[in-house]
Amino acid sequence: MRAVPMQGYLRSKWDVLRLYFGLGMLGVLGFLWSLLAAPLYYVLPRRFGIALGRSLVYHAFRFYLRTLAAIGACRFDLSALDALRGEPAMIIAPNHPSLIDAVLVLSRLPGIACIMKASILDNPSLGAGARLARYIRNDSLRNMITLSVADLRHGHHLLLFPEGTRSAHPPIGPVRGSVGLIAKQAQVPVQTVLIEMDSPFLAKGWPLFRCPRMPITYRLRLGRRFAPPQDVQSFVAELDAYFNNALADAGLSVSPTRAEDDD
Repeated sequence: MRAVPMQGYLRSKWDVLRLYFGLGMLGVLGFLWSLLAAPLYYVLPRRFGIALGRSLVYHAFRFYLRTLAAIGACRFDLSALDALRGEPAMIIAPNHPSLIDAVLVLSRLPGIACIMKASILDNPSLGAGARLARYIRNDSLRNMITLSVADLRHGHHLLLFPEGTRSAHPPIGPVRGSVGLIAKQAQVPVQTVLIEMDSPFLAKGWPLFRCPRMPITYRLRLGRRFAPPQDVQSFVAELDAYFNNALADAGLSVSPTRAEDDD
């Protein structure tokens, strides 16, 4: 009669260990990479810095996700993104249910640019690697658009979350106009990506050290690819409606505020 409670207790403790190990490993990887990237930012020519910075981010995140899978913390089905490798410049536009979303995409597409919060780029322990990779700040709309268009015209992919932040209300928050403005000015298509997960872990409002039930399953699917827009306002409305319809019946999607069964 005591076996079931003890088994649940041990599982809970193992989940906590995996949570802290995963968060700690991400922090250590970011810190070590920043120690290397900080001097390289000033030494390497811009073109080589971009290539090295983005390549190392790709390999580091790939290693990180493989480690999470190996310890049974997560299951990942991200292979749909592999079809985008080698394709011409485009905006990769996923929904944004959790903090780990950028890691999922960056681990599958080497050389992709990314729009990031300025607070992360300015962080002394985490931002050096992002600065070496020339990821794009989001604190000035005009500068963000200018740098994004320039990067796309060099043939790179650009990761841009159309909501601008994690989804506050499922299935997706309001789509912002910046995705349409960048796509129009650069004349590139917008490839939607549908991120599905079976846990609200690291969704908006989830405390960082609150332990979820593991393993957590993440699945990425390619959605519709939109042609470069001519009318930004109409495009944004169409993109918003598409995401809401496509995610409404997603099998793994959950409400960010839903309490887990074992809480």
